[in-house]
Amino acid sequence: MTIKTTFAALCAAAVLAAPAVAETKLRFAHPTPEADIQHQMAEFFADKLAERTNGDLSVQIFPGGQLGSDAQAIDGARSGTIDITIAGLNNFTGLIPEAAAFTLPFMFPTRETAYKVLDGNVGQTVGADLEQFGLILLGYPENGFRNMTNNEGPIRVPADVEGLQMRVNNSQALSDMFQALGANPIQLDVNELYTSLETGVVNAQDHPIPVTLSFRFYEVQDYLSLTRHAYSPLGWVMNKAKFDKLSAETQAVLMEVAAESVAFQRNLAIEGEEAMLATLSESLEINDDVDGAAFQAAVRPAWDGFIATHGDGLINDILEASAN
Repeated sequence: MTIKTTFAALCAAAVLAAPAVAETKLRFAHPTPEADIQHQMAEFFADKLAERTNGDLSVQIFPGGQLGSDAQAIDGARSGTIDITIAGLNNFTGLIPEAAAFTLPFMFPTRETAYKVLDGNVGQTVGADLEQFGLILLGYPENGFRNMTNNEGPIRVPADVEGLQMRVNNSQALSDMFQALGANPIQLDVNELYTSLETGVVNAQDHPIPVTLSFRFYEVQDYLSLTRHAYSPLGWVMNKAKFDKLSAETQAVLMEVAAESVAFQRNLAIEGEEAMLATLSESLEINDDVDGAAFQAAVRPAWDGFIATHGDGLINDILEASAN
């Protein structure tokens, strides 16, 4: 064999042995069961992203709080141990306290109004503020309007809430709301809630319809009242350092797929609500005859408490954007 032939053979061997361009794997943690529309969105995002990047970006999904609570997942996304996570927007108020304005009771009259504000300048400005904490906002998926369930009876007027042991998330606005209504708010992580309802630690909770269904809270509750007392957005974020390592072209593709995923998930919530309620009605007594005006008047202290602490700047921005 000549030197030239030997060299050519070595080069060919080196090419065959060289690894292909390594794919980038993104770890995506979320808190809900696989039956939930949040997980369906995660799968949609993973499939579309792999397709649009020819497999250069892949997504590994960790559902059901496998990688920790909402707060732990957000910390993980900031530090880079998790690449992507999704959580109720209330979970980001430790970073941006005034963002709690979005979760004030009766802030949004319709989900379409919420979408307009969140997807517009107001929501995007708050999202941009997350970058200083090492996070890139991917969008605001649907969590939905919160409704109350309990084991005591239908909730029609504010007095019906009095005395309930009401599970709350870490939203100060909702905690203040339930205190104003005479309930005893008890903060619990969502993945602790089923057992707490089952054992009587709490006897009431509030969540959007998809969450009440996917977490099977209907198995340990008797009544669902469609109070629609607060719209609850989700914050979907990615580790900024990981995002910044992607090429500008790949970043654009990722953000495009994220926007499509949010639209897909919101659609699931809207189109599936009637069927979800039908399923829940097999186990729960459902009532829709709620005195909304009485509730709005009764929960005003939650707004007053927010304004006293954070001012009314963001509230006014939200209301102005809602009206336009």
